[in-house]
Amino acid sequence: MASSTLGKVTKALLAPALALGATVGLASAPAHAAVWNSCDQWGNTNLNGYTLYNNIWGSGAGSQCIWANSGTNWGVWANHPNTGGIKSYPNSKKVINKTITSLGSLTSNYNVTVPSSGAYNTSYDIWDTDYDYEIMLWVNYNGAVGPLGTSQGSVTLGGHTWNVYKGNNGANEVFSFLRTSDSNSGTVNILPILKWIKDTKGWMGNETIGDVQFGYEVTSSSGGLDFITNNLTVSSS
Repeated sequence: MASSTLGKVTKALLAPALALGATVGLASAPAHAAVWNSCDQWGNTNLNGYTLYNNIWGSGAGSQCIWANSGTNWGVWANHPNTGGIKSYPNSKKVINKTITSLGSLTSNYNVTVPSSGAYNTSYDIWDTDYDYEIMLWVNYNGAVGPLGTSQGSVTLGGHTWNVYKGNNGANEVFSFLRTSDSNSGTVNILPILKWIKDTKGWMGNETIGDVQFGYEVTSSSGGLDFITNNLTVSSS
């Protein structure tokens, strides 16, 4: 099954209109000593320069609640049925708003605790400001999930080795980088990946990078599963 991202952009744009009273299921937030939590479909907040977003955008979704101790330490409890199709992409977002050539660095550290069951990927979702291009970096994945597009071989960039896929979801180009082995913690040097797409492959020009998102594309998590971001930082210069 391909990773579909059109819904994420469309739903994000519609979120303010839909947020009034929008909730999914009757689940309660888990018992974390969080400074913020929400079970709303489009629940979101800003903490420490990051935007947290529950973002239940797919069809056939169940219940999901997000909690956060900070913009860099947060988690999700999700109970989505064992059916196909992405149900949600809960994430933490850092806004960059710099062109690729004006960036001196763009790096991220991640440390997560993810379940051994269910179908999901843990991924970065990187967008240009016009939402014409989407770069996904999957650092781990489990179950019946797969990227959009066709294989472009493998490449070692940014401190990791990836299997690369190139596709289009009807609204934007999608470049997916799937780590060749699962990782729950590490550092990703994102800028060389962007330069490889731009300069080596010529798949896009000198785009202005808008959002660097990090979260979990959840397809199924029947019975309720926890996805915990122990630490996530994004920095640029």
